[in-house]
Amino acid sequence: MMTTIEKIEQQIASNPILLYMKGSPKLPSCGFSAQAVQALSACGERFAYVDILQNPDIRAELPKYANWPTFPQLWVEGELIGGCDIIVEMYQRGELQPLIKQAAEKQQPASEE
Repeated sequence: MMTTIEKIEQQIASNPILLYMKGSPKLPSCGFSAQAVQALSACGERFAYVDILQNPDIRAELPKYANWPTFPQLWVEGELIGGCDIIVEMYQRGELQPLIKQAAEKQQPASEE
């Protein structure tokens, strides 16, 4: 049996762009998650997500593991970027787009134009 922490580490390791959120990108369950999804989607790359409402164990353990008390949480290439405010702020400053694009390029094999 994998521990919750091992599960979290595996999710973060195997998804270059990962959003821990309440609900799903199509049906976010809180305004902060909705704003985070909006900013991320606007970057135009696919991202993985984990609905913490469906995963109470992760909801309980991740804040301690991440040392970040709230959700959503955006992880890019194994690094915690932050929550809703930081995601939206970075997007508005034009810093989120290149970060997401770079991570997305690494996860996809280079395609022939």
